[in-house]
Amino acid sequence: MIRKFERERDLDAVLQIWLETNASAHAFVPRSYWLRQSALVREALPQAEVYVEAGEDDGQVRGFVGLTGDFIAGLFVRASAQSQGIGRALLQRAKAGRSFLRLGVYKKNPRAIAFYQREGFVIESEGLDENTDEPEFTMAWRKPPAAEEAVP
Repeated sequence: MIRKFERERDLDAVLQIWLETNASAHAFVPRSYWLRQSALVREALPQAEVYVEAGEDDGQVRGFVGLTGDFIAGLFVRASAQSQGIGRALLQRAKAGRSFLRLGVYKKNPRAIAFYQREGFVIESEGLDENTDEPEFTMAWRKPPAAEEAVP
């Protein structure tokens, strides 16, 4: 079940998922970096548009997506819940009502790049994350024109 983030209910679980998933998926960045960033993320989460995926049976948060405008600041799924369609469902929620989305993804994270490409994102540019000095891609998704609009 996907629902809006509730600070009191979800903040600790979301932060844990954020930290553990970043440390695992981005082993090329020292874990100490993610630990240092966690206080900033704790403050930023309630300011963003965040949706969580919680198990219907136990209510446990298994993943989340955070947006600031049309930018996906992060999409994370707990390791034990990956490859179950949760990331895709969260991404579909992020796309709802939007015609454009953009995100940054580390070049050394081929699994994430492939996931976003399967979901219609394309690489727009390559740069360097100034916080980690790691190469990253900027990827974008544009809502396809409606079938009736595509017919001349």
